[in-house]
Amino acid sequence: MVQAKSWTLKKHFEGFPTDSNFELKTTELPPLNNGEVLLEALFISVDPYMRIASKRLKEGDRMMGEQVARVVESKNPAFPAGTIVVALSGWTSHSISDGNGLRKLPAEWPDKLPLSLALGTVGMPGLTAYFGLLDICGVKGGETVMVNAAAGAVGSVVGQIAKLKGCKVVGAAGSDEKVAYLKKLGFDVAFNYKTVKSLEEALRMASPDGYDCYFDNVGGEFSNTVISQMKTFGRIAICGAISQYNRTGPCPQGPPPEVVIYQQLRMEGFIVTRWQGDVRQKALTDLMNWVSEGKIQYHEYMLEGFEKMPAAFMGMLKGENLGKAIVKA
Repeated sequence: MVQAKSWTLKKHFEGFPTDSNFELKTTELPPLNNGEVLLEALFISVDPYMRIASKRLKEGDRMMGEQVARVVESKNPAFPAGTIVVALSGWTSHSISDGNGLRKLPAEWPDKLPLSLALGTVGMPGLTAYFGLLDICGVKGGETVMVNAAAGAVGSVVGQIAKLKGCKVVGAAGSDEKVAYLKKLGFDVAFNYKTVKSLEEALRMASPDGYDCYFDNVGGEFSNTVISQMKTFGRIAICGAISQYNRTGPCPQGPPPEVVIYQQLRMEGFIVTRWQGDVRQKALTDLMNWVSEGKIQYHEYMLEGFEKMPAAFMGMLKGENLGKAIVKA
């Protein structure tokens, strides 16, 4: 019998997560029924959205999330043993699936690309960058794009796609190492928001004429400052608000309404699961090809060992990761 290790939510988060919020449990999985497969996790994702989505869990539930897994036993002809899939199995070493929701890697997946990229640049974060920038912002060549958390899994892809589309790109990140990485990726301007004397001044120096598009991963006062420097008819894709996820006090005040009105700005929040079917497949193919051709670079912040799941999650929320945070199971 297979023993599955799973990280569960022992206690709901209050403020920043701690080790005491999590509990590692071991369960014995039953034999497979017809139509089922046994999955073994290879790589497991940690993402900012989990901090918010965990509110929907009951205490004792397994933490949610995507993993790249291998089918180790199958009673489902669509997924023979050895098949590599992306599964929403959560923080678990082994799981049983009836095949619903499992996604095989594209048949043309290049051998030179690590399988873990299906959780990053050629997966949910890459798709988030792709649709947020191209569909929500509707970015056009010659425009100026601002992105924060720019060295993270989503922001780094946003900036590179914007450069591919002929834009000027300004990125903010939280360390000098991350700023150096953004410059290596081709960002036109990158700055450490933690060390600049004035965020308002840094943004104005980076683009005196303002910003056409703003891809927001952070929210809070940072966003209020950027929104005040948007051009008329500027577009804002609200992807995340990681600065607010661990707050215990009241929400900060939003952007000045007069700026939104008189600059005629468009702000839209979005979740990447909105895009399915053919458009999603095209986006994955585009991302895969851009990475294969060297047009988009990637960086993975990999921790080894299933026991590192909580540490990886908490480190990601603190901004310790450069690029996509992943645990190798």
